[in-house]
Amino acid sequence: MRVFLLALALCLIVLPKIIRAQEGNRALPDPFTFNNGKKVKSVKEWERRRKEILETMTHEMYGVAPERPKNMRFEVFDLDKNALGGKATRKQVTVRITEKGREAQFDLLIYIPNQAKHPVPAIIGLNFIGNQAIHADPGIKLTTAWVEKSGMFPCSADGKAGDACRGVNASQWAVDSILARGYALVTLYREEIASDRKEFAFQTGMHPLYPELQQREDNFGTIAAWAWALSRGLDYLETDKDIDAKRVAVFGFSRLGKAALWAGATDRRFAAVLSNESGAGGGKQFRRGIGEDINRLCTVFPHWYARSLGKYKGKDTELPFDQHFVLSLIAPRPVYLATAEDDKNADPQGEFATARAADAVYRFLGTSGFPDVPFPALNQPVSGQIGFHIRPGGHDVKMFDWIQFLNFSDLHLQK
Repeated sequence: MRVFLLALALCLIVLPKIIRAQEGNRALPDPFTFNNGKKVKSVKEWERRRKEILETMTHEMYGVAPERPKNMRFEVFDLDKNALGGKATRKQVTVRITEKGREAQFDLLIYIPNQAKHPVPAIIGLNFIGNQAIHADPGIKLTTAWVEKSGMFPCSADGKAGDACRGVNASQWAVDSILARGYALVTLYREEIASDRKEFAFQTGMHPLYPELQQREDNFGTIAAWAWALSRGLDYLETDKDIDAKRVAVFGFSRLGKAALWAGATDRRFAAVLSNESGAGGGKQFRRGIGEDINRLCTVFPHWYARSLGKYKGKDTELPFDQHFVLSLIAPRPVYLATAEDDKNADPQGEFATARAADAVYRFLGTSGFPDVPFPALNQPVSGQIGFHIRPGGHDVKMFDWIQFLNFSDLHLQK
């Protein structure tokens, strides 16, 4: 009888955890199972399996990116040690890349806190409307790339940035708070890297440097190009004595959050990943069949991912991979998935399920992984080596999101 009662008690403790672990994760591909069916049994074997996962995600979804360019140079064209009323040093850097007689370039905007002890950790991320849009600082160079006009960004009538574009996206960039916490902020503009207009896809920015990478099914997609450029930004930061390049987190929101996750997956130099409402092709599980799906990604945004992803249209729930594989590639480095209650396309429950599904890899590699808790209430962050929160509201970046990102970064990046 005593044995029976002990067994019953054990079931009552363990069974709810098993049920929660399976919630939203049924039949997910196992990151610990090699393509030949064998199981990972050691960290050494995990390295081989990780390489296999990276190849799968590259060839089946994101596309093949070029290696680090051999002919790349950095030109600091602006240095203001008294920017933002003396709070920061502003640097602006042009990254020039030459391949087979063709040249392309993009600009980095960097704010470094003056009061923090150097070298400082940094947060790097792509922006939606040009470097000049993240702050009203008149010293920021206006982008010469095409600028979107929309309800959210109404500053351009003809696709060109003017002074009306300064600071129009500042609400999504907590510049003062980031600097006050002792982090440098680094940003670069998506359109200078690769066009986000499908009619101009692969014709501007970095893509014309590598035409050979478009003549294949696993072509160099736009998400992959944005992620690749984030790594090129990190290449520059490794040369800047004011930045501790070993403590750089990569950040992104929405489609740029998809790019941030892939940058963290493909470049282990990034010390942490901060993803805000990245949704389908980012933090959420395809296999749940909820929210934005592969058919919409490949139809509305056919330039984002490799053409090879198209063969999975209508087969989201049957994929041989899912986005917990991307988090597994980031492991054991810290990663945070932020979501919002009304952002149904991004499927907050699906992002939570991805965090839970990646927990086993993080724990296998010796970290705290993702806490064993149910889906949290609004504004109640969950934090282990994997972090998560859901807040009220819709698709946006709010101060609450930045506070959680900075708290998480403090735990993992501040000395």
